[in-house]
Amino acid sequence: MKLSDFDFHLPEALIATRPARPRSAARLLLAEGDGIADRHVADLVGIFRPGDRLVLNNTRVIPARLSGTRRRMTGQGEAVAKIEGTLLEPAPGGEWSALAKPLRKLREGETITFSSALSAEVRAIGDAQMRLAFNLTGPDFDAALAEAGAMPPPPYIAALRAPDAQDRDDYQTVFARHSGAVAAPTASLHFTRDLLDALAARGVEFTEVTLHVGAGTFLPVKVEDVTTHRMHAEWGEVSARAADEINATKAAGGRVIPVGTTALRLIESAAASGRVQPFSGTTDIFIYPGYRFRVTDALMTNFHLPKSTLLMLVSALMGKARIEKIYAHAVDKGYRFFSYGDASLLIPEGRNRA
Repeated sequence: MKLSDFDFHLPEALIATRPARPRSAARLLLAEGDGIADRHVADLVGIFRPGDRLVLNNTRVIPARLSGTRRRMTGQGEAVAKIEGTLLEPAPGGEWSALAKPLRKLREGETITFSSALSAEVRAIGDAQMRLAFNLTGPDFDAALAEAGAMPPPPYIAALRAPDAQDRDDYQTVFARHSGAVAAPTASLHFTRDLLDALAARGVEFTEVTLHVGAGTFLPVKVEDVTTHRMHAEWGEVSARAADEINATKAAGGRVIPVGTTALRLIESAAASGRVQPFSGTTDIFIYPGYRFRVTDALMTNFHLPKSTLLMLVSALMGKARIEKIYAHAVDKGYRFFSYGDASLLIPEGRNRA
C-alpha cells in the first residue's frame, strides 16, 4: 500500500479560509453506499434517525500561539529578542513541548516573558522543539494563556491569510469543555446549538468523549509504504457512562456515528476488545484500508489532505475506490476543503439500514 495511492489534485481555490455562516449552512456531501447526494449540514435533521447516537469530541482548543521576549545580558548591555511560540502538547511534569521561532536565539535556563502574568523557563531544546515550564498551573495558567495567546489555525490556513481574533470563535466547537487541544475537531465546528436541539427533538442521542488533538495531526506521512508509518500519540478519555451509552446503542441496533476522525479513533481504541470499555490514556491508533471497524457505523467528517492519514482512514471505512469517486465529486462540485470547509457524511454499504 503506497503513499502515492492516496494522492489527488486539489485546486488551492477550494481550501477554505473562513467557515460558512451560520455554521450549519455548510454543504454536506451525503455518501450512502454507492449513492452521492449534495445537501447541507442543516439537512442532518432529516438524515439522522431516532436512535442514532452521535459521538462528539468535547476537547477545547487552547490559544496556543504566543508572542514573547527573551532578555539576555551581554557585553554590550541587555539584548532583547522577540520569540514566537506555539504550544504542541503537555509534557511529563506539567511542562509543555513547543515550537519556537527563532529557536536559535534561545538557551536552556532562559525565561521567555509572554505577558505581565505569563512566562516560561526553557527547560530543554531539541532539534526543532523546546520544552517549557510555565510560571503558572491549573486555572491560573488557563486564564493567563487565554489573555496572552491566540488561536493556532492549521498551517494550510495560516499560509493563505494571517490568523485574527475571529478565529477564537470560529475554531472552537459550541460544546467545547475540556482544554488541551491545539487543533480543533473540525467536523464538529458545523454544529450550532439550534441544530443540536433539533437533532435531540428528532430522537438523535449524543455521547461526549475527549481527545486532545495535537499538532501531530498535521504532520505529513514520510514513508512510501504507509503500513510502516507511526502515528503521533494523543491523550483521550472515554468515561464509563460514555462506554455504556455506546454499547447500549449497538445492542439496540442503533447506529454509532462519530462526528470527526478524532472521536472515531478514540472509540475504536476503547473498543479493542470488540466492546467499548472505559478508556483514559494515549492512543496512536492508525486506521488504513484493511482495518476492521469495531463500533463505528458511519462518520461525519470534513474533506482531508492528499496523502494524509485521515484520507487513509476514510478509505478504510468506505473503500479506496469509493473515496476516490467521492473526492472527485467534491472537487468537481466545488466543495470547500479542510478545517473550515464543508462536510461529508460517510455511510458504508450495509450500514444505512433502517
